[in-house]
Amino acid sequence: MKPWNKACQIAAVYVGTVVGTGFATGKEIVEFFSQYGLWGLLGIIVSGYFFITLGTSLMVKAIDLKARSYEELNEYLFGRRIAKGINLIMLVMLLGFCTVMLSGAGAIFEEQLARPRIAGILLTIILLLAVMTLGTKGLVAVNTFIVPLMIGFTLLLAFHSVRTDGFIENMLMVPEQGTGWKAFASPFIYPAMNLAMAQAVLVPLAAEVNDKKAVRLGGLIGGVVLTLILLASHMTLVTLPDFTQFEIPMAEVMKGAMLSFYWIYILVIYGEIFSSIAGNLYGAEKQISTYIRAGRMWIMVLVLLLCAAFSTFSYSTLLGFLYPLFGYISLAFFFLLWWKSSKRFQS
Repeated sequence: MKPWNKACQIAAVYVGTVVGTGFATGKEIVEFFSQYGLWGLLGIIVSGYFFITLGTSLMVKAIDLKARSYEELNEYLFGRRIAKGINLIMLVMLLGFCTVMLSGAGAIFEEQLARPRIAGILLTIILLLAVMTLGTKGLVAVNTFIVPLMIGFTLLLAFHSVRTDGFIENMLMVPEQGTGWKAFASPFIYPAMNLAMAQAVLVPLAAEVNDKKAVRLGGLIGGVVLTLILLASHMTLVTLPDFTQFEIPMAEVMKGAMLSFYWIYILVIYGEIFSSIAGNLYGAEKQISTYIRAGRMWIMVLVLLLCAAFSTFSYSTLLGFLYPLFGYISLAFFFLLWWKSSKRFQS
């Protein structure tokens, strides 16, 4: 396969891994960027730089180490002893992400469909268990279909938002005093959280491809696309009045801008949530199976029941608390990767 084709496949997986539930709903972008106005816009640009450079460095380092899993990369970054604790923390983070995503499914039912939150959570669990029984081929096909659709809708909404009255004023809005340190931290903790979790997919992918030229090009394309999607989502969200009050703000924009596409967009968001939970569920099951001896499906049922117990809490509350927390926890991984990558380039 030609390096360009490999690079496009790597970029697609990179984007699909990072574009998760919070990204699809818009709540994640509100939490880390849009609520900070102009500083959020600058933060997206800084985050984009890290997605391009460190996402690429992560995959190149996986090839250098011939790493088959993210555990081997963490051993390189932290040392063997500390890496064991880091891998356990990553398992807790995976469970936390699954919890937030299940809550997001419930939020769609409650806020957009006027149905009980618990109905969305239970339906998602049933569908997940059915898909896990059938295998991953259908899930991969769904993700391949949903991610381009979501990106297309995001760009369409951004184009619509640019033409609205007061767009420039909303983009350049400076927030009230008291949010400065959070706005400064977001460009670091956001890519830190996403790259720490994406390594579970990107490390084995890079090792399998084993082509540094393709990986570097794929990391560049994927990082640029992620930056453009972040910018497009931000441009859309800042035009929505009181966007911080909604659990699914992107759906609210679609409802007001292009009502004819609204139900399709709701299905796309739900599909992205579903595929994100499934990916994290697979990662959690693989890691838990190294600690306890139990059947694969039993572990997944246990994980889903545990996550469901906490997913009845508000989606906004869970995302607003857990995602920044996971971002701060991931900073050690982020800065070690940054430092060791810079060290390699200097040598």
